[in-house]
Amino acid sequence: MNSVKRNLRAVRLLFVSVLILTAGSVQTLLSGGVEASGLAQEGNKPFIVPFAGDPGPDTWLLIQPYGNTLFAYQFRRSVYYGGQGLHFGIDLAAACGTPILAIGDGVVESVDSWHGAGPHNLMIAHPNGYDSFYGHLLVRPRLRVGQVIEAGQVVALSGDPDLTCNSRPHLHLEIRDSATQAIAYNPLDLIEADWERIALSGSQPVEFVQELGEPHAWLGLFDQPETKFGHPLVNDFSKAWPYDW
Repeated sequence: MNSVKRNLRAVRLLFVSVLILTAGSVQTLLSGGVEASGLAQEGNKPFIVPFAGDPGPDTWLLIQPYGNTLFAYQFRRSVYYGGQGLHFGIDLAAACGTPILAIGDGVVESVDSWHGAGPHNLMIAHPNGYDSFYGHLLVRPRLRVGQVIEAGQVVALSGDPDLTCNSRPHLHLEIRDSATQAIAYNPLDLIEADWERIALSGSQPVEFVQELGEPHAWLGLFDQPETKFGHPLVNDFSKAWPYDW
């Protein structure tokens, strides 16, 4: 049964890849050159931000980046234990009901799966080898497994894990490998945006934890390790700063 599911999933991804390549070729011919290939141009990141409009206090903000954040470190032996003690996605604050956009072309992999981040979640498989995961959604997305999705399409509404819409409404966004979904990558490395500027406009400072024996490791937005789910903690430091009380 698992092999059948994998084969069906591969066929769906192949179908989407053909659609994307065909659309890109047509656009290139219409424009008279290769510049219309957009995200395929060298140096561009493959994904877009999951919200329309610029970040700000009335739209959306980055409230927790990916990696060895202070919050994740403090809960490394509980909430984040399965993710090696790391925050294996990014948290983007947004009011309940804010439309969430697909960060890339793909197909719906799952709706309200076992991956958590309730009350509702969504997984989209992309033809470039990544899956994007959207958590803490307001309502169950009105999508079906296998449905073809386009980048920028509204796929869900932002919610609140506490179900209040006034305690901590935000989107939890992950990017994983499509083959196993067992590895999470830093979304900031893969989503096109001025993340350093966005981080400065957040509602709270960005804080990473230092290992005093190696004080320069994992202190930047883009200097963070991959997450391998189910593997041992990578940040069970003996000498940490800020001090682990």
